[in-house]
Amino acid sequence: MTTMNNAYTMTPQTPISSGFGAQSTAREVLAGMDLTGKVAIVTGGHSGIGLETTRALSAAGATVIVAARSPEQARSAVAGIAGVEVDALDLIDPASIDAFARRFLATGRPLHILIANAGIMAPPLTRDVRGYESQFATNHLGHFQLTVRLWPALAQAGDARVVSLSSAGIRFGGVDFEDPSFEQREYEKWTAYGQSKSANALFAVGLDKRGYAHGVRAFSVHPGRIETELARYLSDQERAVGGVYKTTEQGAATSVWCATSPQLAGKGGVYCMDCDIAELVLDFKMGEMGQQYTGVLPWAVDPEMAERLWMMSEEMTGVKFHG
Repeated sequence: MTTMNNAYTMTPQTPISSGFGAQSTAREVLAGMDLTGKVAIVTGGHSGIGLETTRALSAAGATVIVAARSPEQARSAVAGIAGVEVDALDLIDPASIDAFARRFLATGRPLHILIANAGIMAPPLTRDVRGYESQFATNHLGHFQLTVRLWPALAQAGDARVVSLSSAGIRFGGVDFEDPSFEQREYEKWTAYGQSKSANALFAVGLDKRGYAHGVRAFSVHPGRIETELARYLSDQERAVGGVYKTTEQGAATSVWCATSPQLAGKGGVYCMDCDIAELVLDFKMGEMGQQYTGVLPWAVDPEMAERLWMMSEEMTGVKFHG
């Protein structure tokens, strides 16, 4: 293990034989676990694997705040699920993020679990009000700002976990630190998606290092291939490209495992898939869209890149972390 500052050490990117796998469901992962008294926030927790994440955490006793761009739609989706609250959050809007965080912090509650689940995939080129490319702005910068703003509640919990949803889309490439918003290069939707998902994984590396001393651990997750609204911008041909689909119940399992499993006590900063820590893949070659691999690619878990991304994210958002 590589020693970082203070007593922090990087958790090896090596499977731990969790006993769960690709077919495990979120409910199975949580079987016998009591989350009564725990408070969780799930962005996009009203649809797709986010909704199943909400259901599973609620069934185990947690209070779940569903952060949604369309609160009315979210309230309809979670109606009847015990212990669920809904609040407005638009991850591409910095003012909306700050307002959401202020409302939560005003409740005085600790935040035990933050699952950065919401995101967009492969849309046409769109920019936010700052001029930032929409996938990087929504998937990474939005969750970065949200986490930093919620930091007091995470630190208050004493044993909090942050789960950042990445993707096998990291194969499309890492973060371009010279041109993250495609101002000098031609926009390519999959390159942009890969950049945002690599950033999601690197964010967990950077946050885990900073959160360790406060009992806050971070993980990134590849949930698997699931048919959800995330694919709304894709053509039929793109939807048909390789890979085995999981159910939403299976897709939510790794997020829930990372958020709650005692097997991960004392660990963090790792990329997980199929309810286990993923292997590091060193022989991957950039190729066709449907190329298959099992594990995580080096540029998504590199600690030096994570530090560079953290600094760039603070500069791009104007939000400084004070741990």
